Amino acid sequence: MATISVVIKHQGKKYDVEVDTSSTGDVLKYQLFSLTGVEPERQKILVKGGQLKDDADMSKLGLKPGQVIMMMGTPGDGGGAIVRPTEKIKFLEDMTEAEAAQQIGATPAGLVNLGNTCYLNSTLQALRSIPELQDALAKHTHTSVSEVPQLDITNQLKDLFKDMSETQEGMTPFTFLNALRTTFPQFAERSKKGPGFAQQDAEEAWSQIIQQLRQKLQWRNPTEGETVKASSFIDTYMAGEFSTTLECDDHAAREGGEQPTSSKEPFLKLNCHIDNQTAHLRDGLLSGLSEKIEKKSEVLGRDATYTKISKISRLPKYLTVHFVRFFWKRDVQKKAKIMRKVTFPHELDAVEFCTDELKKALIPVRDKVREVRKDEEDVERARKRRKRNPMLDGEAQEDKKKSAKDDKKPAGSGDGDVEMTETYKTDAEWEAEKDAALLQAKKELHALIDPEIKKDEGANQSGIYELRAVVTHQGASADSGHYTAYVKKTAPKDPVTGKVGEEDGKWWWFNDDKVTEVTSDKIDALAGGGESHSALILLYRAIPLPSAEGIME
Repeated sequence: MATISVVIKHQGKKYDVEVDTSSTGDVLKYQLFSLTGVEPERQKILVKGGQLKDDADMSKLGLKPGQVIMMMGTPGDGGGAIVRPTEKIKFLEDMTEAEAAQQIGATPAGLVNLGNTCYLNSTLQALRSIPELQDALAKHTHTSVSEVPQLDITNQLKDLFKDMSETQEGMTPFTFLNALRTTFPQFAERSKKGPGFAQQDAEEAWSQIIQQLRQKLQWRNPTEGETVKASSFIDTYMAGEFSTTLECDDHAAREGGEQPTSSKEPFLKLNCHIDNQTAHLRDGLLSGLSEKIEKKSEVLGRDATYTKISKISRLPKYLTVHFVRFFWKRDVQKKAKIMRKVTFPHELDAVEFCTDELKKALIPVRDKVREVRKDEEDVERARKRRKRNPMLDGEAQEDKKKSAKDDKKPAGSGDGDVEMTETYKTDAEWEAEKDAALLQAKKELHALIDPEIKKDEGANQSGIYELRAVVTHQGASADSGHYTAYVKKTAPKDPVTGKVGEEDGKWWWFNDDKVTEVTSDKIDALAGGGESHSALILLYRAIPLPSAEGIME
């Protein structure tokens, strides 16, 4: 093993280090960790060619005995001190089922099919993807005197989600199903094709559960006047608002003085209407925001056709989209399915569906988000380029310095002033500069958020949504076939430290009690076009925005 003795200079101190030239950069970093307490990932070691990379070949750096190498970096929180773990290390085989279910990489619980209950299982898995809903349910207390807790849908959902969080096995949602069938008897309909219960529409189950939660899942918050006001979880996080105008199509009504009427209407979902022209989600949503209504005209004294135009005046944090794929077919007396292929995005820009007033508030934030993203991509692309060829930047800088030196005029000018020479930034300095610029851009982004929207806890502040869950249907009618759910994997969270990592872009596919990890291209295949699995319900979530300090929340 060939070694070279070098001097590492860090924060005014010098360390004599024997460098193994047959090793890589990460070995030296761990040597310095033992000397300085600075974790390897926080070290910036400046060598010829720029910053030392983990995979750098030490034999190719041209190190010389006694060479002084600069190191920058400070220990992280708790770094540099070897301390005894505060908790006893527990191995997976020694954990309880509930503890194992909380670990990083654990498979979420599926739901057992109790006989044509896939419509309910898929709906529940999509709703469980909302962390705020799980938190609100955990705090919920059954207070109704007239209603038995076992028949309270909200109370049963709380218990079911809690049980699901403590296992990786398939759960049997029998008590919740019993509460649902008691509250809404249509879900207790018997099958006409044989023994057992009939298949149901997942969208109907979704809507009925949401309505129950809207009534029961509430908390009380004191307002500025110190009065206590009840807030509904659904109204806060999942309900939007329309500004609508209704105008008679008949010219005689307008000539008679009938004026268009305006109103505000809450909504719990956006409908994507599908016809022979619909190819993308945007087409169907625009179609759903304009409709014809038959009603009596007071001016004409008879029924007339009215056009109702809706614009969104409040975007909720969680936006539900329903593909209206089922319609009543009289000749077969059942809900038939529209098979047409309709694509949908993983990221939805909802600004164009909003009122002019809301657009004015959202567009600056949306545009700044795109600007920050582009800057982040440019920085990451440059970092990857240097990582692929760590010597490239250093060699280029050496060539520039040599050229500048050859072409440089004498340092002293005619009037005695000293000429300024060009300086070059190291990789560490370049990255620090770019990181500071990005941080400032994120602070500017936060400052652009409309003050009124910022005060609305459950509102979308940018108009941009990311797809989090999809309920799918396979088959030719709502009363048959099979329902499943796809839920995007959340970022891993350390159960001890609470530190959150990065998402890997993969999804969980919930096929009743069978749970499988799939890639995002499976979601793109849910656009429909036949009897295969096609999206019926989409659940979008507002993208996260940085705090006032520029930190992503």
